[in-house]
Amino acid sequence: MIKRLFIAHPASVGETYGQHFAHALSFSAAMFVGAMACLVHALIPSMFKKTGSGIITRLHDRMVVNRARASR
Repeated sequence: MIKRLFIAHPASVGETYGQHFAHALSFSAAMFVGAMACLVHALIPSMFKKTGSGIITRLHDRMVVNRARASR
């Protein structure tokens, strides 16, 4: 049970639990910043015009593009 909850998924993406925790936490922080920028943009459209989409693009590159490169 412990292995399935804490070890199996990180291992499936080539990370230890600690590495996966750090990466997931950094994604969480970036998503929070992006969400706040989108909230401000919703209220004041002239602010943070590209911040949310830029964060999404960077996170996608980190998660999908770079992982695909590393697996080659």
